[in-house]
Amino acid sequence: MSVQIARPPVGELMFQLFDRPLHPELFDILAVRTVDQDPHRFDVWITRTGHAITWSDGKQFLTEVAATWDAPLPDSSLLRHRLRGERYGAVTLGQTRYQASFQVESLPPEIFLHVHDEILADGAKRGLLHNFQPDHRLALAPLGFVTLDANARCFSINTFHTFPDEFTVVKTQTLIEPAP
Repeated sequence: MSVQIARPPVGELMFQLFDRPLHPELFDILAVRTVDQDPHRFDVWITRTGHAITWSDGKQFLTEVAATWDAPLPDSSLLRHRLRGERYGAVTLGQTRYQASFQVESLPPEIFLHVHDEILADGAKRGLLHNFQPDHRLALAPLGFVTLDANARCFSINTFHTFPDEFTVVKTQTLIEPAP
């Protein structure tokens, strides 16, 4: 017997940033990837509610989380926003600059299906993709997709989470510029 893992409604989600790693037991982790680019390390988790991404340079930590507002997370977040509409936030820790924006977009069903298929095709080629189990065999399954790109001076992270029951896509874009 398989257990269905349902996503919560988008209206229950928060975007948060912490200056420390968070314990994996706080999350229902569905897919994992670790990226080492000495001295930088990323731990990327796609979770039932969204994602948790931790960056470290060995001295500092930043953990970005998309989770439900009632998740058992610490109260000491550096950024905290409900996932609604569009939002931007930035934090500087020492010489490391963190910038993030997110967008919650509800689409007409036919456009949502097209975007969903594009995310699925892109996820088959790169990044970390998790295709959830649908509620029934004819239902469209939610997706979680994370990409990480790096150049000499910064890291760019993009996430896409689909919510087929609401025809909604949650997108985040993050830029981390570590100290030189």
